[in-house]
Amino acid sequence: MTVVVDAAHAGWRLDRFVAEAGGVSRAHARRLVEDGHVTMGGAVGRPRQPVPEGLEVTIEVPVVDTSLVPEPVEFGVVHEDDSVIVVDKPANLVVHPGAGHSTGTLLAGLVYRFPELAELGEERRYGLVHRLDRDTSGLLMVGRTASAFDELTAALAAREVTREYWGLVHGHLEAATATVDAPIARDPNRPTRMAVRAGGRPARTHFSRLAEWSEVSLISMRLETGRTHQIRVHSASIGHPIVGDGQYGGRLKSTIEIGRSFLHAIYLSFRHPVSGETVEFEAPLPGELVETLASLGPPQRGEVPGR
Repeated sequence: MTVVVDAAHAGWRLDRFVAEAGGVSRAHARRLVEDGHVTMGGAVGRPRQPVPEGLEVTIEVPVVDTSLVPEPVEFGVVHEDDSVIVVDKPANLVVHPGAGHSTGTLLAGLVYRFPELAELGEERRYGLVHRLDRDTSGLLMVGRTASAFDELTAALAAREVTREYWGLVHGHLEAATATVDAPIARDPNRPTRMAVRAGGRPARTHFSRLAEWSEVSLISMRLETGRTHQIRVHSASIGHPIVGDGQYGGRLKSTIEIGRSFLHAIYLSFRHPVSGETVEFEAPLPGELVETLASLGPPQRGEVPGR
C-alpha cells in the first residue's frame, strides 16, 4: 500500500510512521523497513529516517500464511449449548490471524477448544459472527453449527442483536444522551484507519452518560450498525475519544495508564437460533478497568452502575 505523509506525521521516524500507517507493532515495522519492504519516493528507507510531508511511502507487506492452526489460547466462555457459544474476550488478544499475528489468536483458541468449528471453515469464519478490536474486551457470539451461524449473522445484519459497550472517554457529553449518525469509510491517507466520510457506509451509535469525573466520562454505547472501529471513530468524531486509544486519541494526553483502550463489550442480547427465545448475557468489567475507575474516586456526576 502507498500512503502520502500528511502534516500531522511529517518529521516522524520512518519505522514509527510505518507502524501507524500499517497498523503493526513498532518492532514489526522496523523489521519491514530493515528488510527492504518500505520505500520513500521509490528509494528504500531506513528506520530512523524522518518522513517529509507530501512524500509517498510504499509499504509492501509480505504474504503471510493465515491458515488456521488450532492452539490453546486463554479466553472466557460465558455460555455454551449445542448451537451457540458466547465468549468473553480479554484485551490484547487478536481475533483473526493476519500479518504480524499468525498465532495466538482467539479464532485459533476457539477451534482448539471446540474442534467442530473447523467444519464451518473460512466461508463461515469458523462460526465467529462478529469481532472485537485487539484492545477491546468483552462479549462475542459464535454459531456452533452452520444453521446457527447463518441465523445469527442474518439477525446481526437486520439489527436484531443488542450490543452494549462501556467506554471511558475524554471530556463530557453536552447532554445525557447523544446519537451519532455518520457514515464511515477507510481513511485514504492511513489505510488501517477508518474515518467519518461522506459516501461511507451508514453507521449509527447511541451514547448515554453513566458517570463523570473532572476530565473523563464513563459512557454506555449501543451499536445500531457494526462498522469497523465504529465506536472509536464516532467517539473521536464528536471530540470524545476513548481513553487509551492510541489510534484515534489524537494528541490528547491522559494521566490514566491502563495499557489498553478503555472499551468493553458488557452486554449482548439476541434471539436464540433454535429456541427462538431472547437470551441475554453480561460480562463484568475486567479487573484493570475496575481498578481504573476506582483510582478516579467518586464521580462528580452520575454513578457507576453495579453489574
